Amino acid sequence: MACISTLFFLSARVPMQFRIKFWELTACKRKTWLSWSLQRCCSSDTSFSSFDHLSSGLERYRDLQKYFRRRLKDAYHRFSNIPDYSVVSGHHHLYFTEEDGIYRMDKKQSHLEPEQVLNLRQISGELEKTGLENNKRKQRFQWTVQRIRLSPQERHLAVSLKCTHTEELRCVVVRLERRRFLPLHPQHVTLTLEKVFSFEWATDEILFYSTLEGLRSSAVFRLDLTSSGSRITSVFEEMQPDVFVEVALTRDRQILTINCNSRTSSEVLLSDIATSNLDPFVVQPRQLNLLYHVEHWRGRLIILANTGLGQEYQVVQAPVSEPSMDSWVSLFAPEPGTTIKDMDVVGDHCVLVARTPVSELALIVVPLIHPKNAYIVQLPSWACAIKTKKPGLADQQNMLEFLISSPVHPPVPYCLHPENGLLLSGTGDGSSPENQADYITTRLEACSQDGTFVPVTLFHTVPVEHLGQAPLLVHVYGAYGRDLNMEFYPEKKVMLEQGWALAYCLVRGGGERGLSWHRQACVGGKRRGVEDLQACLHHLFSLGVSSPSLTALTSCSAGAVPVGALCNRHPLLMRAVTLQAPFLDVLGTMEDHSLPLTLEDRDEWGDPVGNPEHRHIITSYCPLHNITPQHYPSMLLTAYSGDNMVPLAGVLKYTEQLKKAVHTHSSMKPKSECKPAPNIALNIQPGANHLGTEDFELMLEEEALKLAFLYMELGLDPPRPPRKRRR
Repeated sequence: MACISTLFFLSARVPMQFRIKFWELTACKRKTWLSWSLQRCCSSDTSFSSFDHLSSGLERYRDLQKYFRRRLKDAYHRFSNIPDYSVVSGHHHLYFTEEDGIYRMDKKQSHLEPEQVLNLRQISGELEKTGLENNKRKQRFQWTVQRIRLSPQERHLAVSLKCTHTEELRCVVVRLERRRFLPLHPQHVTLTLEKVFSFEWATDEILFYSTLEGLRSSAVFRLDLTSSGSRITSVFEEMQPDVFVEVALTRDRQILTINCNSRTSSEVLLSDIATSNLDPFVVQPRQLNLLYHVEHWRGRLIILANTGLGQEYQVVQAPVSEPSMDSWVSLFAPEPGTTIKDMDVVGDHCVLVARTPVSELALIVVPLIHPKNAYIVQLPSWACAIKTKKPGLADQQNMLEFLISSPVHPPVPYCLHPENGLLLSGTGDGSSPENQADYITTRLEACSQDGTFVPVTLFHTVPVEHLGQAPLLVHVYGAYGRDLNMEFYPEKKVMLEQGWALAYCLVRGGGERGLSWHRQACVGGKRRGVEDLQACLHHLFSLGVSSPSLTALTSCSAGAVPVGALCNRHPLLMRAVTLQAPFLDVLGTMEDHSLPLTLEDRDEWGDPVGNPEHRHIITSYCPLHNITPQHYPSMLLTAYSGDNMVPLAGVLKYTEQLKKAVHTHSSMKPKSECKPAPNIALNIQPGANHLGTEDFELMLEEEALKLAFLYMELGLDPPRPPRKRRR
C-alpha cells in the first residue's frame, strides 16, 4: 500500500507504527502487541549498566504493579492468535516466524515437518556475553523480524532484523534450495548487510536497498548475486540532509521506486523491472510543498499528490514515458471534508483509505477505466485503524485484504473485491466473539478557542449520561501531520472492561483532517494544539463525562508538548499524567544543532536560533521553560537511556525542575491549606527504542506500572478478579 504517511515521517519524534513501513513494523509503530508475545523474536541475555539510580518515585506502585502484570499477561495471551498478516506466501511455500527463526511449509506437502530457513539464535549468539556479574540485571537482546521479501521466483529470501535496545539493523539474504533431508537444518545464508533500512528484489539476483546511518537514510545500493559471489554498487545518494530515502515496489511488482521525501517535498525515481534497463529516472523533480507517491497500472502511473483543493491529496495519472507534472491528469478528488489517508491499486481499481467529515474510516473505490463511477465502501462505525496486506508472490492481485481495529476492538480481517464492491469479513458479520461485547463508540466534536471543531472519539460501556463517576483516560498527539495511534491494545480493552472511559482527541498538528490540519499547528500555530486539547476536556466534562479529579492524560514523544503545556496553564483539569519518551524541552532541543533531528524539525517547531519570533513562540509554550510553582497533577515519565530522538537530558531536567516547583508551591502554603503533594515518578529504562521495549516481559512491566500509577493517583480501588466457582 502506498503509505503516504511516510511523506511526513522522516526522522520525526513520532509514533513508530507508520515509520514506513520502517519497522513495518508500523507505524508508531513496538510493532504490535502480538509481536511482544515472543513468537517473532529471538533473544539472548547479556548485562547492562543499571539505570535504577536515575529512576525515582516508583516503589509505592510496586505491589499494585505486580497485580496488573498478571492481569495484562492473561489479556495478551488471550489475544495471541488473532490475525496479523505475518505469514508470507510464495509460489511453493508459506513462510512464517517462530521464536527461534523463520520457517517454511510446502503448500503441496503440508503434512511434512516445517523446514527452517533462518536460525535467529545464531545471530543472537553474536551478542551473547559471558561472566555476568551477580549485581547486574540481565538485559534481553532480541533480534526481531521486521519484514520478509521473497525474490520473484522464490530463489532467495531477504529478511530485515532489528536488535532491541541497540536499534541495530541488519538484512540477511538466504539462498533457498530444495528441501533439506534434515528439516531443522537451516538454508544457506548468502550474506549479511548491515544498517539496511528498506529493500526490494528487482530480479532473483538483484536486490535494491537503502541504509540508515544514525537517523538518516540517504543512500541506495544494488546487490548483484552471481555464481562467483556478490557485487554491491552505489545507485543513488541524496545530498539534502532533511530528505529521507526508501525503496519500494509497486503492488504489481512492475516498478521499483526510490522515494525521497522531506516534510515539504517529494521526489520519486523509477526503475522499470519489466525491462532489462534498471537505471532509475525521475518522475517529477522536487518542488517546495509538493508531496506525491507513485503506483503503477497498465503502463501508466497512478499518483497520489497534494495538488487538490487546499493542497490536499487527490489522484492523478500520467504515462510512464512522460511522468512529469505537466502530464498529470486528475482522476479523482474527494468531497470537501473527506481526506485521503492511503492509496492502493488493486486490479483495475484504485482503492483509497479515507476519513469522512465525521472522522470515520471508509474505502473509496475508483475504477481506473471509468473513474467517474467511484463509490464508497462503508466500514463498521467502530473502525479506527486499518492495516492492508502486502500481497505475496502467489496471492490474487484483484482483491484487497486488510484488518480493521480500534483501541478496544481486536483486528478483524476483511476482503474487498473492488470490481463488484463485495466486502467480506473473515468472521462473517464483521465482528469476532471479542467484539460482541457491549462497547460504545461515540464520535464528538469540541469547539476550540478560534471556533474550529476538534474531533473526539470516546469508547465506553454505559451511556454517556452515566459516565459522571467513571475514570477517564485522554489520549492525544498532534504533531508532524501524524494520526493519533488508535490500533488495538489489550490493556485498553482491560481498562474499558473495568469501567474506564477512553477519549482520543484528534487535535490540530496531527493529520486526521488532512494536510491543512497539520499546517494549522506548525511553528507559530503550536498553541492551537494546546487550545484544542483544553477544549476537548471542557467538552467532555460539559457532557457529564467524568471530572477533573478522575481524569488522566497520556501521550508519547511529541504528544507530550500539548500535554505538558496544558499542565502548566491549567493543571487542575486533570489529576494524573503518563508520558512515554516525552519531548518536553522544545527550546533547548531546537537550539542544539548537534542533535540529529534539530535541523529537519525546524519546519515543525521553528528556528529559535535564527528567528527571534520563533524563539518567542517556542518559549511561550515549551513545557520545560514554563514550569511554575503551582499544584501540578501527578506524573509518570518513562524514558529510554539510548533514545536518540528525545535526549534523556531533557527529560531529566524537566523532572528535576517540576519537582522543585512542586516543593516550592507546597512550602509557600500553610500546612492547613496544602493539598497532598503530587507524585512525580521517573522510570528510566535501558535501550534505544524510542517507543519502548519489544521484550514481552519488560513491556508488561511498563504497562503494569502505568496502570498501577493511574489507579493509585486517581484513588481507584484495584479491580477484583472474578471469583472461581466452587465445584
